[in-house]
Amino acid sequence: MQEKTVVKISLLDSKSAQIVLGAIALLVQYFCVVRLVPDGPHSDKLLLDTLIGCAIASIAGIFLFRGVSKYPGVEASAYIVPSFTIAHAALLAIFILGRFEYSRILLTTSFVSNIVLFFLVALMGRRRRMCIGIIPEGQYTIPANADNIQWSLLNDPLDDVSHLDAIAVDLRADISDAWDRRLAACALSDLPVYHFKHLLESLSGKVELEHLSENSFGTLSPLRSYMRAKHFVDVVCAFTAIIVLMPLLIVIALVVRFTSPGPILFRQVRIGYQGRPFRVFKFRTMTHVPAGTGDLLDAAKTKDGDMRVTRPGGFLRQSRLDELPQLLNVIKGEMSWIGPRPEAEVLSRWYEKEIPFYPYRHIVRPGITGWAQVNQGHVAEVEEVKSKLHYDFYYIKHFSPWIDLLIVARTIKTMLTGFGAR
Repeated sequence: MQEKTVVKISLLDSKSAQIVLGAIALLVQYFCVVRLVPDGPHSDKLLLDTLIGCAIASIAGIFLFRGVSKYPGVEASAYIVPSFTIAHAALLAIFILGRFEYSRILLTTSFVSNIVLFFLVALMGRRRRMCIGIIPEGQYTIPANADNIQWSLLNDPLDDVSHLDAIAVDLRADISDAWDRRLAACALSDLPVYHFKHLLESLSGKVELEHLSENSFGTLSPLRSYMRAKHFVDVVCAFTAIIVLMPLLIVIALVVRFTSPGPILFRQVRIGYQGRPFRVFKFRTMTHVPAGTGDLLDAAKTKDGDMRVTRPGGFLRQSRLDELPQLLNVIKGEMSWIGPRPEAEVLSRWYEKEIPFYPYRHIVRPGITGWAQVNQGHVAEVEEVKSKLHYDFYYIKHFSPWIDLLIVARTIKTMLTGFGAR
């Protein structure tokens, strides 16, 4: 019998612990509202009724989240926002349709705090070391043990599984009868059994395509209705951002203009939505080189410690502020706030010759930020681009508002830390 190497359920993974944390957050909000609005229109009964409703919505959100987040890792985080959105939207509908008085402040803070709380729980939960058993049938590999994952090969259906958090198996393979019986028993005993390939996607945030295959909606194309809605929101937000950020844009433009000779904006032809070329805008961060000089392929790559990067350009690249002029590309419909980063035309044509399925990434609009950028950072060489492409395919497969919100949260962290900049 193998010795246990992990705790099956940590405190933060416990349903009761999550409910207690949610209750504490609600009580803190209640007393904050009372202190912040002592003479306002909020009566004690109104606040108490809202508090009870928020408590029920929080518990419903927890149960909904635990019910739909079947896979660990990235996919679990993607279900946080929709779970609590549904629960609190239902509570709001009850208040409105039933014509009950309620505190908008308390309802809003309950919704926001639950999302923040569970994102923190998800981040802390990733630090817990999991032990996952692998069934050696069908297509499988034994990945290297990561910081939070230990893999254990199960050679016999009678092997002890008490130390495991989950089992991974190729569910599309013709599994032996002995393993079929054991896996059914594991599922009945609440030990999760995952399809091996899907589990790796969830843990890594990458999709490794062997051939083109359908997404969750049974098609190669992302959901068109969300694409149209997202494009509308993109344009509205871009117009608003340009107006709000105009003073910052002027300051950056002046710094670029007076710290090195050359144009303020860097313009480059890149490949965008549906494989169409377009001209992208960025604040210039490198010394200016006249067009048509030097090797185009080499010039399009940015290397670590690139000597062409100017002093203010290094800060702009690290903070991603050099990307702000691309708001113009968003307004023109050439880009989105979030999507696969557009590559220079010369690089894109090169990658298309070297990497199968590369053009498939153009099925959605390219973005100012994206899933690959917040997970991997800037890359240029073919092998690095292959890994980046797996992130792009994961984003396309799970194209939805929820993964976009997750990217927004990680982008803020990226801007603060400078992760992946060159």
